[in-house]
Amino acid sequence: MFRIALAQMNATVGDLEGNAEKILRFAEEARKEGADLVAFPELALTGYPPEDLLLKPSFIEGNLRVLRELVPKLKGIISVVGFVDKDADIYNAAAIVVDGKMVGVYHKVYLPNYGVFDEDRYFKPGSEYPVFASDDLTFGVNICEDIWYPGGPSYFQSLKGDADLIVNISSSPYHMGKGHHRERMLSTRASDNIVIVAFVNMVGGQDELVFDGHSLVFDERGEKLAEGAWFEEELLVVDLPVREVFRTRLHDPRRRRVNLEEGEVPRISVPKLGRSPKPPISPPKREPPGPEEEVYRALVLGTRDYVRKNGFSKVVVGLSGGIDSSLTAVIAADALGPENVVGVAMPSQYSSSASMKDAEEVARNLGIKFLTLPIRDIFDAYLRTLSEVFEGTEPDVTEENIQARIRGNLLMALSNKFGWLVLTTGNKSEVSVGYCTLYGDMAGGFGVLKDVPKTLVYRLAEYRNRVGERPVIPRSVLEKPPSAELRPGQKDTDTLPPYEVLDPIIEAYIEYDRSPKEMMRMGMEEEVVRKVVGMVDRNEYKRRQAPPGVKITPRAFGRDWRLPITNRFRE
Repeated sequence: MFRIALAQMNATVGDLEGNAEKILRFAEEARKEGADLVAFPELALTGYPPEDLLLKPSFIEGNLRVLRELVPKLKGIISVVGFVDKDADIYNAAAIVVDGKMVGVYHKVYLPNYGVFDEDRYFKPGSEYPVFASDDLTFGVNICEDIWYPGGPSYFQSLKGDADLIVNISSSPYHMGKGHHRERMLSTRASDNIVIVAFVNMVGGQDELVFDGHSLVFDERGEKLAEGAWFEEELLVVDLPVREVFRTRLHDPRRRRVNLEEGEVPRISVPKLGRSPKPPISPPKREPPGPEEEVYRALVLGTRDYVRKNGFSKVVVGLSGGIDSSLTAVIAADALGPENVVGVAMPSQYSSSASMKDAEEVARNLGIKFLTLPIRDIFDAYLRTLSEVFEGTEPDVTEENIQARIRGNLLMALSNKFGWLVLTTGNKSEVSVGYCTLYGDMAGGFGVLKDVPKTLVYRLAEYRNRVGERPVIPRSVLEKPPSAELRPGQKDTDTLPPYEVLDPIIEAYIEYDRSPKEMMRMGMEEEVVRKVVGMVDRNEYKRRQAPPGVKITPRAFGRDWRLPITNRFRE
């Protein structure tokens, strides 16, 4: 048996020394577990994605210096470490280290340049597919995107290089459902190439991105041998039946008929480490999270890492008594601990007593600090100041937005005074159509629900109430009609279609680029579709000024969605 350890670690971009220390700790743990090889995620040394830090020569040199210092310490084990390599250009690379000596380097061949990825901006692609061979095992190493291509490096390493094992180091960011898609792809690569595939993934939050971990190992038949935890750091240790690879290949004549003239596959000799016999181990059994659990855990992890990695210890949330602010506060308390969350109610003359009661009950259920800062007098002062200029006009959305901006000002004052990060509470449905106020409810440092549609907000709230020791979001919050409470009797449906109508239109237009005509053929009402699409198109300028937030859909605003603000194209 060959024992592999997959270190799904939470790296911090730019923390070269800290990441190296974490790599060394995981390597020592892997050695104690009797592992023959330990693999770390893509760009584990630099963190992922380093973006324009890669344009700084000092950053490249710093990562190489830290790697040189790290390599001699990786004794008694084979280590695969993601870093940035350099000659006349730079490469997304993996160092293969055997008993404290670097024996080879792999350069990523396929550089993704879609969605959240922009690797063509920085890296030169590799051109070789090396394998590393001792007298009892041959393994190939490749990086993230490389394994998504059927005819990519894994194909050449296993068929031409006779690799028994492919180690793929990844920093594959999360969105809903991606984990299951990834599993199907890796199973197919393993069975098609008759090779064991070990995939190690990053875990943690980096700006808008969340990495879910969930490292995976598939045998040569495409059967899952092991999987890592979701959204948690872990060292996954697995015994690999490498001798079965040869046995299975003997029974499959396809390999003898494949033309492999293309593709350079250098063979690098690796000394066999003196391994002592060890009792077999059984990897942990995992139950995949349900859709709401998956998203909820991503939001908690993304919020925790954004706050802590950026040097904050406490956050402040405007609590209105509505569903969005309630869920935001709950996620924050789960991410950071209730002692690090402050809820602030800011009632106006239009705020209902029921909403204020709900806000206070949420804070009490969570055990967070709760402040009440009424805005009525401030709002009246604004109206007096503007009365001469506004004379002869009727109240409209202007007066509504003034209230939102007063609240934003108060939250930012608390942030400035006490160093609390402001969490905004707007959801994707609102942000999509501009049902939000610049410098008001959009003012803050991080948008927890920025990529969460309103209908999913309700599902997440129901999920959290089910799994806790007791419900934390009152039924009254879940059941009352959504309202901004900025004028008498206001409801969201005064301005927007019902969310169960709105969200499918937003999904079709943003996630799938459906045209209005295509949506109408899907049975959506023409008048509603054209209204919603028009609102989405007109509000790009607002979205550009929104804070970052956790990406949980395949196409989130920001890194995924790059439409021009100045744009006259209409479908």
